[in-house]
Amino acid sequence: MEQGLETAGTRSLLANLDEYRAAVAEIATRARRSLSIYTPDLEPQILDHDLFLEPVKRLVLARSHARLRVLISNPGRVMREGNRFMMMARRLTSYIDLRNVAPEYRNNPCSFIVADDKSIVYRQDSAKWEGIVEFDDPMIVKRYLAYFDEVWAGSLIQPEMRATAIDF
Repeated sequence: MEQGLETAGTRSLLANLDEYRAAVAEIATRARRSLSIYTPDLEPQILDHDLFLEPVKRLVLARSHARLRVLISNPGRVMREGNRFMMMARRLTSYIDLRNVAPEYRNNPCSFIVADDKSIVYRQDSAKWEGIVEFDDPMIVKRYLAYFDEVWAGSLIQPEMRATAIDF
């Protein structure tokens, strides 16, 4: 965990990539049942990094009920070749579900990761690394999970997603 990032259940501001990456790693480490990820393009600076991949691997291999749901809001930008998260998704298809966001929802520029129903790391603009992390606020998390679930339900697997899944 990066120095200076408080994890005592309070909201912390994140100012740069290193702080955001550390917060994502902590969120993934704290997850016990699920991770819900809303991302523009599988953000390789975050999701293809050992600080994220190791706790995710531990989560899904240690808990048969663990699930990762990933919504990709800009699927045209996803780099498939060499992405270790995508390779993990290919091997762990019963734990990791990926969907492209339906076109009517793609105008939301945010990025966030929710662990269980308790913690969130969030960026209002996925083009910037400034954001927040909240380790213990079920009310805020509930709001973002409701949005995630709505988009998830409206983003049923499309033929283009099946093709993407084969590439994993």
